[in-house]
Amino acid sequence: MATIRDLVATLRRFDGVTAAAVLGRDGLLIDHDANAGLDAEQVAAHVPSILQFADELGGAASAGRLQTAVLEHEEATVVLAAMSADVVLLVLVRPDANLGALVYDIRRHRAGLAALV
Repeated sequence: MATIRDLVATLRRFDGVTAAAVLGRDGLLIDHDANAGLDAEQVAAHVPSILQFADELGGAASAGRLQTAVLEHEEATVVLAAMSADVVLLVLVRPDANLGALVYDIRRHRAGLAALV
């Protein structure tokens, strides 16, 4: 049976992924694996406010709660995916990575991934 650690390890093997983390909506890390020099706790601490405002935007637009967010920055892209009401997947990706395939796989396997958490 797969575990959260297996999920994080599998995501890290995806070409271009520099960090993968499973965290609570409160920003506390459950498990993670990241390149040296990245402070995963600091990154995770910013997630709750992003989720809160995204959910509020979804409510105002009658679109519901956030499922997946892609935040493109100059040096990396952050993918946030709600796995359950309490757990979020965060993946940090290099700009040259095949982002479409990663997001597709996360969306396609969301139910299976959610079962791990």
